[in-house]
Amino acid sequence: MDASQQHMLDAYRAAQRGELPPPPPGTGDLQALREIRQWLRFRAVVTPPADRPMARFRRAVRQALT
Repeated sequence: MDASQQHMLDAYRAAQRGELPPPPPGTGDLQALREIRQWLRFRAVVTPPADRPMARFRRAVRQALT
């Protein structure tokens, strides 16, 4: 069962019970992507330069070569 079929089933059940139907699938996708981007930007500011991924990668390569 895919997301649209599940949504139709949930909407049917909500109509039977007199409740509000759930939001359609994909409604919050853009907001989730914005929040992830905001979190990554926050982590980039908070993380010390020595602990960033490229610095850790360079350090690992240097250790492997020596």
